[in-house]
Amino acid sequence: MKSPMRIAQIVGKMNGGGVESVVMNYYRHINKSRFQFDFIVDSDSTMVPKDEIEQLGGRVIEIPPYQKAVDYHKTLVSVLKENNYKIVHSHINTLSVFSLFAALRAGVPVRIAHNHSTAGKGETVKNLMKYTLRPFSKVFATHYCACSEYAGRWLFGSGTMNSGRVKVIRNAIDLKRFLYNSQVRAEVREELGLTNEMVVGHVGRFMHQKNHKFLVEVFAELLKQEPKAVLLLIGEGELQESMVKYVNELGIADNVKFLGQRADVHRLYQTMDLFLFPSHYEGLGMVCIEAQASGLPCLVSDAVPDEAKVMENMEFLSLNDTAEVWSDELIKLVHNTKRENTFKQMQEAKFEITTAAEDMQDYYEDLVK
Repeated sequence: MKSPMRIAQIVGKMNGGGVESVVMNYYRHINKSRFQFDFIVDSDSTMVPKDEIEQLGGRVIEIPPYQKAVDYHKTLVSVLKENNYKIVHSHINTLSVFSLFAALRAGVPVRIAHNHSTAGKGETVKNLMKYTLRPFSKVFATHYCACSEYAGRWLFGSGTMNSGRVKVIRNAIDLKRFLYNSQVRAEVREELGLTNEMVVGHVGRFMHQKNHKFLVEVFAELLKQEPKAVLLLIGEGELQESMVKYVNELGIADNVKFLGQRADVHRLYQTMDLFLFPSHYEGLGMVCIEAQASGLPCLVSDAVPDEAKVMENMEFLSLNDTAEVWSDELIKLVHNTKRENTFKQMQEAKFEITTAAEDMQDYYEDLVK
């Protein structure tokens, strides 16, 4: 029996972010007799689902973090040569220039640069690196992918995007896990000690990109009209401690629940009444897709790509608008939305993982022919 082709998935730091979730979603649904994934991760990763990967037949290979450039390069070249990969699929955005240079030196014939992100205000050092590396995004890659047309244009340029050379791979999900279920809603509300309160939710790492400070300010405005409302913040990150402090300073700590990193996010969406997502920038915004699949109204910043909108109850607002404007729009959305089954619309928008995984498999097979 022919062994499955092993593909090196370079995911950088696995810290519970959206990119890792996307790759894992595809991995769970690919035909393991055709393809297997080896996850090449930075050794300072904090949330590697190693047990699940190995149970599915994959491997986790740790290498030095990219900040240790020389060790990173030498080790990665060695790993790629030793395993004789035909395909390297790099998910580390502008940093893929480094991983794909190693892949070139290792003699890997198919080298995919996959962009999941863009850039936004307020991250001077990070943006400097992104814009410095962006012109080199195509130098060592043989093929280009992106999570959205917007992300593809941002990294690879409009000319490359218009030529059809960028493959858009949707941040697809297992829709059936996310569909609205009133029974699950009641169960989770009971677990969290909630009754009929309006519940606003957010899923994302505590980092500048996700704009938690403004999010909390919007919620503080909401409390003036809905004093029993509750905010669920799901995720971890370097700014979490400062957000806990800020919530206390605003005097709203009793209404805010920091739930940390959760494996049952699909259940938590059920208990929410609205998903709030005022990001400074996004390549797509995978959690917006999940929230819409759950039938939730979503209020997001206009820095989120238009492609993220599938359902009518997703609204965009400018970050130049005040927290009060956001709060008023939030209340309107909650009161004008009735939760419904979204499977058909999400499937037609190509966010259903089974079909998307088959498409990815066909893509890989075409690349190695």
